[in-house]
Formats: sequence, structure tokens, C-alpha cells
Amino acid sequence: MTTSQTSATDVNQPTLQPAAPTGRRLSLPVLLLVIAGALALTSIVRIITGADGITNVSQMSTALQLAVPIGLAGLGGLWAERAGVVNIGLEGMMILGTWFGAWAGFQWGPWTGVLVGIAGGAIGGLLHALVTVTFNVNHIVSGVAINILALGATRYLAPLAFEGHPGGSAKQSPAVESLGHFTIPGLSDALRDLNAKGWFFVSDIAGLLGGLVTNVSWLTLVAVALIPGTWWVLWRTAFGLRLRSCGENPVAAESLGVNVYKYKYIAVVVSGGLAGLGGVFLSIVANPFYLEGQVSGRGYIGLAAMIFGNWMPGGLAIGAGLFGYTDSLNLRGGSANVHALLLLGALLLIIGALYLAFRKKYAAAGITVVVGLLVFTWYAMTNEVPNQVVSATPYVVTLVVLALSAQRLRMPKADGLPYRKGQGK
Repeated sequence: MTTSQTSATDVNQPTLQPAAPTGRRLSLPVLLLVIAGALALTSIVRIITGADGITNVSQMSTALQLAVPIGLAGLGGLWAERAGVVNIGLEGMMILGTWFGAWAGFQWGPWTGVLVGIAGGAIGGLLHALVTVTFNVNHIVSGVAINILALGATRYLAPLAFEGHPGGSAKQSPAVESLGHFTIPGLSDALRDLNAKGWFFVSDIAGLLGGLVTNVSWLTLVAVALIPGTWWVLWRTAFGLRLRSCGENPVAAESLGVNVYKYKYIAVVVSGGLAGLGGVFLSIVANPFYLEGQVSGRGYIGLAAMIFGNWMPGGLAIGAGLFGYTDSLNLRGGSANVHALLLLGALLLIIGALYLAFRKKYAAAGITVVVGLLVFTWYAMTNEVPNQVVSATPYVVTLVVLALSAQRLRMPKADGLPYRKGQGK
């Protein structure tokens, strides 16, 4: 049977079709309109507050760099959970990726480091698959154990591998050679000049686009390509349909001849490899060396981005971009920019209250208005925010967006549920 015939046969099986997510899904034109509206509102805030840094080219370039490891971790979580395995161990798999990538990178070159770092994360994924799929251990317990094991292993190995080398220590690897960056000549300068003019909306668009074509790592291109690549594999191939069926109804999938164990193993190993690639990005691109603690919870934020994106690659990418942007505020004009974003948050809350009132959810609208007024009062009564607030902004945004998007989420039906081969007989 050919691949196309197999795909057509599988598609005709209703038991393998994942249920549609609850709530309405935004069409592409509506989504683009929402993004344009948010950018226009941000432009208004920039003009009112004078915080030009919130949309300049450097800010957007930094945001992209910080979004990539979060997005790769979230993409890893998506692969595992679409096959029915909860992967809390993304943090540990990223840690393995940072260590293995830097260890191989300083000795044999950065691209070798990339491959070895992916393998390091995949080893973590394989261990998680063995424990959860074969031995049916609770997925959360296994993931936490992976995180602890990865942290302990890298702390033990770092002094053995790095001490005695130039620039190496018990907590830091020697420097790794750069993978290289590219800037599109002409276009980058033109967008930077346009961004500097401070025009409404146009300059903000220029800042966003300029960040995408200025000083971009080649590994960033690979990471961005993995988003549509994952969508195509999981939603447009027979392999992807079978894999997703394991996360929706593994008993039905097995009855139709799908080797559920095999697909779960593949998904979780790929998940670990993607998380490992995110770790490699941190230890070779974001910093040219491994540094203990450099993952800093990005595996968990990646998991939050995946949930925010409703277990879909496109939504995940938007979530990773949002978290990467807020994280970048720590590095560039943090206090002034976060203070300006208080006004943006207040305006968004007021708009949200109007929408809730239109939907006749008056109680929720009233609460949202009160919160919006409190945020506006905070903005109006202060000139800056404490550095502690700046540092906490990415994590606060993570909690807020998850809370606001909770009602429209639908995880795969069998995600995290125990499964034994032949249990449906």
C-alpha cells in the first residue's frame, strides 16, 4: 500500500481523528488582524510614554534570540504530548543539551556540538520514554526525576570535563567557536532607519521586521523552520496521524494496527532532541559557553508556551515570541520599558472588559475593569518599576496568559494516561 493510500485509509477511520478543540479557532486573516491591532496599540503606548525601546530593532532582535530556546522546548513538549506522554522533563533535557553541546563544541567545533547536544537531549527523552511507556511510571514523577538527574549529572561532569582547559572551570566550559550570524545588507539598514523615525505603526513594523533580518544566527533559521516542519509532519502525513492517534485514543489506534509503543518512543525521543537543541542554542549561540544554571526555567516556560498555543505549532510560536519579548526586557531598558507596558496592559484589560460585556459576561467584565484601573493607577503614580518586577515579568506574563487562555484549551484526550499494550482486548 502506498503512503497516499495509507494516509487516505487512516483519515477515513473516525476513531483516529482527534476531536476538535473546544471554542472557536481564529482563522489566519483574523489572527493577522489581531496581531496588527496589538502592534498598533503598542505603537500608541510607545508614542505616549516615549519608551522607543519597546519596538526598536535591537529589542526585537534580542527577543527573537530569547524566544528560540523557549520555542524549541515547547516544540519538544508538543511532540511528546501529542503522542500522549506528558514531558515535564524538558528542563532537564535542555540542561543535557547545554552541557553536551558545549562539551563537544569546544573540542570539535560548533556544528558537532549542535549534533551532540541534540543527542544529549534525546538520551533524556529515551530515558523518560523507557520509564513512562515501558514501565508505566507516572509521567510527572518521571519528568521531575529527569530534571534532578540532569542537574546532578552535569554538576558532576562539568569539573571533570572543563577544568584544566583554558577558560574552563567547575561551572563553565571553555569558549565555543561561533556558528556565525547573518544580516541582510541594505534591508537591515533601511528598516533600522525607518524604525528610528518614530512614525506611528510603520516604525514599529520596521522594528519587528528589522529584528528578523539583523544579526540572526544560522541556528535560529533551523529553529524557525522546525515550526512549519512539525506542523506538516504531524498534520499532513500518515505518520503524524498515527502518532497523534496515540495521544487521543491509543486503544483504538492499536486496534487498527498502530504500534503505540513505537510511536510514543519516537515522539518522546524527538521531544528530548528538540529540547536538547534549545539547550545547545543557549550554550553556543546565546552564550559561547556552558554555564551552570543558564537554562533558568526555560523548559517550564516552553511547556507553558505549548499550552498557551493549545498544543499547536503556530500558537506555540506566538507564545514563545511573547515570553521571549518579555524576557528581553531584562536586558534592554528594562525598568522604563516594563513601566510603559503597564499602560499597554491596562489598555488591553479595558478592551477585554468591553469584549466580555459584549458577550454579556458582566461579572467578569466588571472584575477586568477593576484590575485594568488598578494597573493604570500603578502606571500613573510611578515613573519606573523596581528591578525585581522587571526580572519577574516573563513569569508573571506566563501565569497571566495561561489564566486568560484556560477556557479555550483542549489537551490530547489520552495525554498522561497510563496505557498497556493489549488493554483494549
